[in-house]
Amino acid sequence: QVQLVESGGGLVQPGGSLTLSCAASVRDFSIYGMDWYRQAPGLQRELVASITSGSSTNYEDSVKGRFTISRDNAKNTVYLQMNSLKPEDTAVYYCHTKRYFGAATIDYWGQGTQVTVSS
Repeated sequence: QVQLVESGGGLVQPGGSLTLSCAASVRDFSIYGMDWYRQAPGLQRELVASITSGSSTNYEDSVKGRFTISRDNAKNTVYLQMNSLKPEDTAVYYCHTKRYFGAATIDYWGQGTQVTVSS
């Protein structure tokens, strides 16, 4: 069983910074990729950033140069450092991973953490 718990959301002014954390209760955390998604009201959930087991990263175009995903395998934790925040970054942010069982794929999600960017 995989459990993901996000923290670090909150209210921040435009141009400010926040760091989100996702603690994973899972064996062999280091061998799996991790992602951050977000969902704004009325919009579909979108992939924001990904990190592989080897710490290769990918970002959605609108956050490149502003957000940084990282992982600490000793703490079973993945982070999302968010700088130069904009009002359009306002959303619920979700931590995600998936596991493969033969031909089946199971997605695991955290409960989400609210990020609000507003003056």
